[in-house]
Amino acid sequence: MKLASLSFSDNEALSERYAFGRIDAQTHVALADNCNPQFSWDDVPEGTRSFALVAHDPDVPSKPDDVNQEGREVPADLPRVDFYHWVLIDLAPETREIEEGAFSNGITPRGKGGPMAPQGTRQGVNSYTDWFAADHDMSGDYFGYDGPCPPWNDTIAHHYVFTLYALSVPKLELEGAFTGADVLAAIKGKVLAQASLTGTYTLNPDLAPKQIGTTSA
Repeated sequence: MKLASLSFSDNEALSERYAFGRIDAQTHVALADNCNPQFSWDDVPEGTRSFALVAHDPDVPSKPDDVNQEGREVPADLPRVDFYHWVLIDLAPETREIEEGAFSNGITPRGKGGPMAPQGTRQGVNSYTDWFAADHDMSGDYFGYDGPCPPWNDTIAHHYVFTLYALSVPKLELEGAFTGADVLAAIKGKVLAQASLTGTYTLNPDLAPKQIGTTSA
């Protein structure tokens, strides 16, 4: 199976159009357009009965001590963990494209609703649900797509891995506010094929002019 995008090239920088946050000279970070990227695919295996799309960042700091702190940096050698940005399931087997902005076209404080989503699909909660849990103004269930907003003082650019799975079942047995980890567990033994694209993004002004894409770990 082949996955392609008109929004970005594999292992190259994502535009701030697809991000939750953008660089701001005064405040470090400002809200961005937060549009979901466009995707299309072909060479789908016979027997495919649905698709699932999972987007995650494997470069999120495992400890928050230095994150977005003036006069400090998030060191490159700090262990990293996964952060899910989009969990989309039950895409019909005849689907071959996701249009730009069809699932997200802006930021919704306290999160977009779900799990029901356009085109008869369902979306799980992304990791902003946990990130904003203690924030009085932003806490809520963040269903669907919310783009990159890595620490502005991180010494590495982050990778955003979009993986499409062709599945042998028409619907995953998940309910309510399911997560990326829930989906990955639910698709075990049901994946006929998968394909990925990776984009990079940074809010560190020292790295932004480069925005060099490298292979994700």
